[in-house]
Amino acid sequence: MGTATVLVVDDERKIRDTVRAFLEHQQYAVLDLMLPDLAGEEVARSLRAVSEVPIIMLTAKAGEADRVAGLRLGADDYVVKPFSPLELVARVDAVLRRARSGGTEGLLSFGGGDLVIDQAGREVRLGGAPVALTRSEFDLLAALATTPGRVFSRYELVARVHGYDYEGYERTADVHVKNLRAKLGDDPKHPRWVITVPGVGYKFGAKPDE
Repeated sequence: MGTATVLVVDDERKIRDTVRAFLEHQQYAVLDLMLPDLAGEEVARSLRAVSEVPIIMLTAKAGEADRVAGLRLGADDYVVKPFSPLELVARVDAVLRRARSGGTEGLLSFGGGDLVIDQAGREVRLGGAPVALTRSEFDLLAALATTPGRVFSRYELVARVHGYDYEGYERTADVHVKNLRAKLGDDPKHPRWVITVPGVGYKFGAKPDE
């Protein structure tokens, strides 16, 4: 894919050199830094507080709880060491492709204009106020809202958001939905926007404005 600049941050020089070599082979411009005197989670949290730049967490923590925690911080993807450099490059490609695509053109409006999704601008407004979503949250919302009433399995949603067969996809989809509902003010027990379909997945519950 190439043409983008990727910042590689890790406390192991060998890993930084390996990742740099594979990314540069795919024509990416690469910067690398030592991991600062902070946990990677803190770096991700601080970065996400000021920017929507795509984040892929590269970590030795392989537990499901750790992956879920990383996604809750706003990471777009999560890769466990040891990893395949080729797979990492593919994941970088996928994250940047989603970030660049901007989704399908057009505005989606629901609830008499209460919820407006600008797919081209990747912006969401609720009650006229902007809603700050991560890329993964926006992609999930757009997938649901473009076909209201259609039931998506958790696997389908994660495939839409992450672009490949993501390990632990059921838990991942549930975390994204939980975060999305919180930002949309959706009561999980009586949701207005994102509806749970027991045993299957989720659907968008509102009809588009005429």
